[in-house]
Order: sequence, then C-alpha cells, then structure tokens
Amino acid sequence: MTDTPIYRPLPLPDRLDLTPEESLAAVEAFRDRMRRRHSVRDFSDRPVDAAVIAACIATAGSAPSGANHQPWHFAAISDPALKSRIRAAAEDEERAFYGGGAGDEWLRALEPIGTGVSKPHLEIAPWLIVVFAQRWGENPDGSRRKNYYVPESVGIATGFLIAAIHHAGLVCLEHTPNPMKFLSALCGRPGSEKAVMILPVGYPAEGATVPAAAKVKKPLAEIMTLLAPRD
Repeated sequence: MTDTPIYRPLPLPDRLDLTPEESLAAVEAFRDRMRRRHSVRDFSDRPVDAAVIAACIATAGSAPSGANHQPWHFAAISDPALKSRIRAAAEDEERAFYGGGAGDEWLRALEPIGTGVSKPHLEIAPWLIVVFAQRWGENPDGSRRKNYYVPESVGIATGFLIAAIHHAGLVCLEHTPNPMKFLSALCGRPGSEKAVMILPVGYPAEGATVPAAAKVKKPLAEIMTLLAPRD
C-alpha cells in the first residue's frame, strides 16, 4: 500500500493581470507566430545544442495531465547509429503500409502531402524526439499505479513540445509509423510505455519545401461555435 497524497491548496503562484487590450495583443501575437509553424521534411544537418532540446522537453513536461500523473516520456536521440536503425525499422513499417496495409482512401488522403516510404529526415535531422505514453506508473514500493486520460495528457504535452520547438526557431515533423513497437526496444523503454510519435527536430534545409495543401487551413467559422448570450 502507498500513502495517499493529501490535498494542499497553494495561492496561485503565477498570475498575469492583463488588460483586455493587452490580452488580445498577446494572443494575436502568439497566433501569428504559430501560423508560421510548418511540418518540414527537408532538414539541414546543422547541429542543435542539447540544451535547446532539453528546454523544449521541459516545456512539454509543464503540460496538464490526468491526476497530475504526467504519463509521458521523451527520448531525445542524436546518436547517428541509433537514428540509422530507427530509420531502417520505420521504413520497414512504411513499406508494409504503402504496400497494402493502408486502405485506398487513406492513401488518397496522403497524396496531396507527398509522403512515401523513404524517410531520410530520420537520419539527417540532428535530433529525433520519440514521444512515449506511459500506460501505467510505479509507486515507490514498486506496485503499479493507474494513469488516467493518458492519450489526452500525452497529446497536450506533445502540443506544448511542438510549440516550444517552433518558438526556438526550429522545425519538426510529426511522424507516426505504424506499428511502433520497435521504438521501445531501440530506446530502452519499459513495457509500461508505448511509443506514439517520432519528431525529427532541427533547422530546415536550404530549398526546403512544404506541401501546398498543408497551408490550407479551415476558417475560424468552421472550427468555432460561439454560444454567447442573446441580446
């Protein structure tokens, strides 16, 4: 048995008291910055300091989570040999995917994005960050601890991570080979964790391109319903 933590309220430690005008200006500036974010497949091999990657992951670690269990782990990889093994294993899964594992509808949906089996960015990008979801945790006595809202929590943390990567002046690519069991073994992660994404991270190559389709975003009217009091 483990001791149950006791609820202990703290005064709100960080409070931003902005005027409505300051609030709008701040969020519009952030919106405009995030609109310049791009998923990039053409990476430079220009080095990125490990401290920058660590700061991005620390940002992800500040995300909210179910019961504050923080059910995530981020493996940051710069070793060329390990990146090469990850690329080889990922491309094996991609061959199966594009060779019939994916349905025709899925493949048609991917055509405007221009994806394929070859994943050179997994070796060229100076860093790979593998995102793991922790299906259960461990108590100090070694017993299992149930985690709650794991996909939701890890999804939020990954969003924080991608925003931090962009804020650092870097680019990344959300890569999800299916299945991803090979990543647990290659990264030395326990059976309690499941890989959910690989993020190649670095600077864009000279002449990097993005799919034109990726710049087509739904207008605000399609993604927001405003339920305000009627006059």
